[in-house]
Amino acid sequence: MNTKSLIFSTITGTIVYFLLGWLFYGMLFPDLYPASEEQSMLFIFLGSLFYVLIFSIVYSHWAAVSTFKTGAVVGLLMGLLYSLSMSFYMASSDGMLDVEHVATETIIGMISTAIMGGVVGLTIGKSK
Repeated sequence: MNTKSLIFSTITGTIVYFLLGWLFYGMLFPDLYPASEEQSMLFIFLGSLFYVLIFSIVYSHWAAVSTFKTGAVVGLLMGLLYSLSMSFYMASSDGMLDVEHVATETIIGMISTAIMGGVVGLTIGKSK
Protein backbone atom coordinates (compact mmCIF):
# COMPACT_ATOMS: atom_id res chain seq x y z
CA MET A 1 0.00 0.00 0.00
CA ASN A 2 1.43 3.34 -1.07
CA THR A 3 0.18 5.70 1.64
CA LYS A 4 1.71 8.79 0.03
CA SER A 5 -0.10 8.10 -3.23
CA LEU A 6 -3.39 7.46 -1.42
CA ILE A 7 -3.20 10.67 0.62
CA PHE A 8 -2.04 12.87 -2.26
CA SER A 9 -4.68 11.55 -4.70
CA THR A 10 -7.40 11.99 -2.07
CA ILE A 11 -6.37 15.59 -1.38
CA THR A 12 -6.13 16.61 -5.04
CA GLY A 13 -9.33 14.76 -5.94
CA THR A 14 -11.22 16.34 -3.05
CA ILE A 15 -10.20 19.85 -4.07
CA VAL A 16 -11.24 19.20 -7.68
CA TYR A 17 -14.53 17.54 -6.73
CA PHE A 18 -15.43 20.24 -4.20
CA LEU A 19 -14.74 22.99 -6.77
CA LEU A 20 -16.74 21.14 -9.44
CA GLY A 21 -19.64 20.96 -6.99
CA TRP A 22 -19.40 24.73 -6.48
CA LEU A 23 -19.30 25.25 -10.26
CA PHE A 24 -22.23 22.99 -11.10
CA TYR A 25 -24.50 23.52 -8.08
CA GLY A 26 -23.50 27.03 -7.08
CA MET A 27 -22.98 28.72 -10.44
CA LEU A 28 -24.49 26.78 -13.35
CA PHE A 29 -27.50 25.04 -11.77
CA PRO A 30 -28.31 26.86 -8.51
CA ASP A 31 -32.00 25.97 -8.74
CA LEU A 32 -31.35 22.23 -8.31
CA TYR A 33 -30.49 22.70 -4.64
CA PRO A 34 -31.16 26.31 -3.57
CA ALA A 35 -28.83 27.64 -0.88
CA SER A 36 -30.15 27.65 2.66
CA GLU A 37 -28.89 28.83 6.02
CA GLU A 38 -28.71 25.23 7.19
CA GLN A 39 -26.01 24.27 4.68
CA SER A 40 -22.63 23.41 6.08
CA MET A 41 -19.62 23.84 3.82
CA LEU A 42 -17.68 21.65 6.24
CA PHE A 43 -20.09 18.76 5.75
CA ILE A 44 -20.09 19.26 1.97
CA PHE A 45 -16.28 19.19 2.03
CA LEU A 46 -16.24 16.08 4.22
CA GLY A 47 -18.73 14.38 1.89
CA SER A 48 -16.41 15.17 -1.02
CA LEU A 49 -13.40 13.90 0.92
CA PHE A 50 -14.90 10.52 1.74
CA TYR A 51 -16.36 10.07 -1.75
CA VAL A 52 -12.94 10.71 -3.29
CA LEU A 53 -11.27 8.46 -0.72
CA ILE A 54 -13.37 5.56 -2.04
CA PHE A 55 -12.05 6.23 -5.55
CA SER A 56 -8.46 6.56 -4.34
CA ILE A 57 -8.63 3.23 -2.54
CA VAL A 58 -10.33 1.42 -5.42
CA TYR A 59 -8.03 2.92 -8.05
CA SER A 60 -4.80 2.27 -6.20
CA HIS A 61 -5.54 -1.14 -4.66
CA TRP A 62 -8.01 -3.00 -6.83
CA ALA A 63 -8.38 -1.40 -10.25
CA ALA A 64 -4.75 -0.40 -10.88
CA VAL A 65 -5.86 2.92 -12.40
CA SER A 66 -2.91 5.24 -12.93
CA THR A 67 -3.74 7.53 -15.86
CA PHE A 68 -6.18 10.38 -16.40
CA LYS A 69 -7.96 8.51 -19.21
CA THR A 70 -8.59 5.27 -17.33
CA GLY A 71 -9.52 7.21 -14.19
CA ALA A 72 -12.01 9.28 -16.15
CA VAL A 73 -13.57 6.23 -17.83
CA VAL A 74 -14.00 4.38 -14.53
CA GLY A 75 -15.20 7.62 -12.89
CA LEU A 76 -17.77 8.16 -15.63
CA LEU A 77 -19.23 4.70 -15.16
CA MET A 78 -19.18 4.84 -11.35
CA GLY A 79 -20.56 8.40 -11.45
CA LEU A 80 -23.43 7.27 -13.69
CA LEU A 81 -24.40 4.40 -11.39
CA TYR A 82 -24.02 6.38 -8.17
CA SER A 83 -25.88 9.42 -9.55
CA LEU A 84 -28.77 7.33 -10.80
CA SER A 85 -28.98 5.57 -7.45
CA MET A 86 -28.97 8.80 -5.44
CA SER A 87 -31.32 10.60 -7.84
CA PHE A 88 -33.91 7.85 -7.47
CA TYR A 89 -33.54 7.90 -3.69
CA MET A 90 -33.97 11.68 -3.64
CA ALA A 91 -36.97 11.49 -5.99
CA SER A 92 -38.62 8.90 -3.76
CA SER A 93 -38.19 11.04 -0.64
CA ASP A 94 -39.62 14.13 -2.39
CA GLY A 95 -42.77 12.21 -3.27
CA MET A 96 -42.58 12.89 -7.00
CA LEU A 97 -40.37 11.82 -9.84
CA ASP A 98 -39.10 14.74 -11.92
CA VAL A 99 -37.41 13.18 -14.95
CA GLU A 100 -35.65 16.43 -15.87
CA HIS A 101 -34.16 16.78 -12.38
CA VAL A 102 -33.00 13.13 -12.35
CA ALA A 103 -31.44 13.51 -15.81
CA THR A 104 -29.68 16.77 -14.92
CA GLU A 105 -28.40 15.39 -11.63
CA THR A 106 -27.16 12.23 -13.36
CA ILE A 107 -25.31 14.14 -16.07
CA ILE A 108 -23.69 16.45 -13.49
CA GLY A 109 -22.67 13.42 -11.43
CA MET A 110 -21.19 11.66 -14.44
CA ILE A 111 -19.18 14.66 -15.60
CA SER A 112 -17.89 15.72 -12.19
CA THR A 113 -17.01 12.17 -11.17
CA ALA A 114 -15.26 11.53 -14.50
CA ILE A 115 -13.11 14.64 -14.08
CA MET A 116 -12.39 13.86 -10.43
CA GLY A 117 -11.65 10.23 -11.31
CA GLY A 118 -9.24 11.34 -14.00
CA VAL A 119 -7.41 13.60 -11.56
CA VAL A 120 -7.24 10.83 -8.95
CA GLY A 121 -5.93 8.35 -11.54
CA LEU A 122 -3.35 10.82 -12.84
CA THR A 123 -2.22 11.70 -9.32
CA ILE A 124 -1.80 8.03 -8.41
CA GLY A 125 0.22 7.44 -11.58
CA LYS A 126 2.48 10.45 -10.99
CA SER A 127 3.08 9.73 -7.31
CA LYS A 128 4.20 6.12 -7.77
